[in-house]
Amino acid sequence: MEKANDSSEYAFILVGFSDRPKLEMVLFIVNFILYSVAVLGNSTIILLCVLDPRLHTPMYFFLANLSFLDLCFSTSCIPQMLVNLWGPDKTISYAGCVVQLFSFLSVGGIECILLAVMAYDRYVAICKPLHYLVIMHPQLCLRLVAVAWGSGLVNAIVMSPLTMTLPRCGRRRVNHFLCEMPALIKMACVDARPVEMLAFTFAILIVLLPLTLILVSYGYIAAAVLRIKSAAGRRKAFNTCSSHLTVVSLFYGSIIYMYMQPGNSSSQDQGKFLTLFYNLVTPMLNPLIYTLRNKEVKGALKKVLGRQ
Repeated sequence: MEKANDSSEYAFILVGFSDRPKLEMVLFIVNFILYSVAVLGNSTIILLCVLDPRLHTPMYFFLANLSFLDLCFSTSCIPQMLVNLWGPDKTISYAGCVVQLFSFLSVGGIECILLAVMAYDRYVAICKPLHYLVIMHPQLCLRLVAVAWGSGLVNAIVMSPLTMTLPRCGRRRVNHFLCEMPALIKMACVDARPVEMLAFTFAILIVLLPLTLILVSYGYIAAAVLRIKSAAGRRKAFNTCSSHLTVVSLFYGSIIYMYMQPGNSSSQDQGKFLTLFYNLVTPMLNPLIYTLRNKEVKGALKKVLGRQ
């Protein structure tokens, strides 16, 4: 009986969108295109930030980290999802499920904190421009990124084993297209409230606290922009922050909306599409958002393409 209850003995079944077979092929084509664009866009941002000396600044150092995280975020689940959408096999190995859960928790946590770090960078650039290079020196930038990575990894190291070791009494069907923590917790055949409370505590520290810091930073930024007398100066300050603010709105908006929904079947379907949104659509849009309104990135792209 213990052997039958050991979840490591079998694969999980990702239900995903299998209840809508006509939708699966459409999702496969759309997701393959979006994933290809996300990989190409984020890889381009990373290469430009490495190759062009003009982009060796704190802002683009953080942007390169964000692009790398977006690559990890999408790659942790989308290839497996494409395999499951393509044919009748909806399974994922136990090891694959562990990797997905760990990647989802760590990369998601890192990105939440990194977005707060980027908001602080914009605050210093606009509110203290004369001291920007003194404050945002390379050592501080490395420490801030290390804090973001360390916090996300601690979240994953603590929550992944607790989630995966919950007894499931032979249950294999995950009502999602990836091994996401809430879906795995719902499969438990014991009281999982202690794990849920710990997850809620981490969510406050990793999601709500960085969001509060972002809002405070932009409050100071807005006050500083309103004090700028010239319209050109205000426009430049707005352009500096608009890309990051758009990314924050997309990322946090989808997460907050999804986790505030009640647990009925329609909200579960919405949850799948919203998870797909911030796992695929947001990483695909981020490079476009940062390049379309950014002269430095467009200039670096033209320079690199000109060399080729």
